[in-house]
Amino acid sequence: MIQARQISLYAALTFWAIIIGGVMYSLIVYFPPYLSHLPESNKLIAGDYGLHDEHFWQFVHPFTIVTIIVTLILNWRIKKRRKLILVAFSIYALAIVATGTYFLPNLRAFASSSSSTTIPASEWYQRGQTWQYFSWIRGSSLYVGFLMLLIALTTNHVQGYQPNANS
Repeated sequence: MIQARQISLYAALTFWAIIIGGVMYSLIVYFPPYLSHLPESNKLIAGDYGLHDEHFWQFVHPFTIVTIIVTLILNWRIKKRRKLILVAFSIYALAIVATGTYFLPNLRAFASSSSSTTIPASEWYQRGQTWQYFSWIRGSSLYVGFLMLLIALTTNHVQGYQPNANS
């Protein structure tokens, strides 16, 4: 059981790190040029050769969710770990809710900006900058969740374990 707890934490950390890597790539490389020049920059995502990062996210999120739930179940009896994993899980859940209620709807609006004739480019620019600002906050919170999992990994993984003071 001890080994399963450790392996589950390693798996959760791995998928969490993959998500953070995707977030950082998006925030540093992808979104600044895309969201700074709407509607013209829609060429980055349009057509047969447009970038479709949603494939990445649709692949990695289910694995992350499953590994964090399995990790929580396997480590439930270890109070210190349970608290840290619950904090990480809560952060992830909030990030998913924010993504579904704010980030994805705005991305869809950005994607359709080339067909909008009523919104000036300056407003699209401002919306894009606001979106990026909030996305940095979301990304930073994911780092905090990752840190919680790292701390959980370093806590005693045997329930009731007390290091021998004489050794």
